[in-house]
Amino acid sequence: MNPDAVRDAARVPHGGETDPDLLDFSANTNPRTPDGTREVYAAALEEARRYPDDGYPAFRAAAADAVDCAAEQVVPTPGGLAAIRLAIATRVEPGDSVLLPAPSFGEYAREVELQGGDPTFLAHDAVLDADPNGHAMAVVCTPNNPTGEAADPTRLRAFAERCRDAGTELLVDEAFLGYTDLPSLAGESGVVVARSMTKLYGLPGVRAGYAVATGARLDDLRTARRAWNLSTAAARVGAHCLRDRGFVRETRERVATERERLREALDPAFAVRPSDAPFLLLDVGERSVDVVVDRARERGVAVRDATTFRGLDAHVRVAVKDREANDRLLEALDVRD
Repeated sequence: MNPDAVRDAARVPHGGETDPDLLDFSANTNPRTPDGTREVYAAALEEARRYPDDGYPAFRAAAADAVDCAAEQVVPTPGGLAAIRLAIATRVEPGDSVLLPAPSFGEYAREVELQGGDPTFLAHDAVLDADPNGHAMAVVCTPNNPTGEAADPTRLRAFAERCRDAGTELLVDEAFLGYTDLPSLAGESGVVVARSMTKLYGLPGVRAGYAVATGARLDDLRTARRAWNLSTAAARVGAHCLRDRGFVRETRERVATERERLREALDPAFAVRPSDAPFLLLDVGERSVDVVVDRARERGVAVRDATTFRGLDAHVRVAVKDREANDRLLEALDVRD
């Protein structure tokens, strides 16, 4: 990390509501967790009296099965953002250019800047057509946050091949890909994949995730990873959740059904972008974003002010929850299903 760059850096705004009296639609987390999660977490307390096994074999094996790669290619991290930081910190040097999508997750640019690198922004739907030559890294978020669309797998693989030919590392953030049945790029040569337990499994506070890489880059990530970087509870709960394929299938079906229902209900009042993710991006038109956010909050619902994303000036983002919660969202936004 570049000390001079750190002094010029700032924090990035995120969704997530700390007021327990508000129904939180500002963060895109699953309202449900796999059966047995609470018991696994509680059982980990006694094990936490000693250091965890720094190899995390059970967690790595479960993650590998989830994304169809080899267990030795999995690098455990305390959340998906930690995987992103690890990849950028071990690749980007001061002055390096990094291709970034916009609008997209603000932490990409922040992490590049913390290394002294130079973010080069492209429209999120133009990155796969870009020339990667001359860039140290390119980042793709699929499905993209906050717009919601997943990258076409054929185009993504073609872009990965062009990145390899150019000597440009491709970092693919798959935090929301588990909500789709699209294949992961985990294990692809020249690609680092970042994955999170936060979104799909509804566990933002546990802080569990992982990176997947190959070759020399895998060696870099393994070496740079901090020792014992997953708590015992995070490793145990993570492995438990990753093995529950039935939970993932049920979540995909529920979110797809509810997302379409919300889209149809919201569409007369807002311009709603198509989405493959557990959230929808709404254009509020001539209305004030602040007014929309504040009115929803007065009615007990928190939605995300999306004007904090680069290039968006009239948008809010709303998560897709279960039917009862989604009905409350529609009421808070003056929409009736």
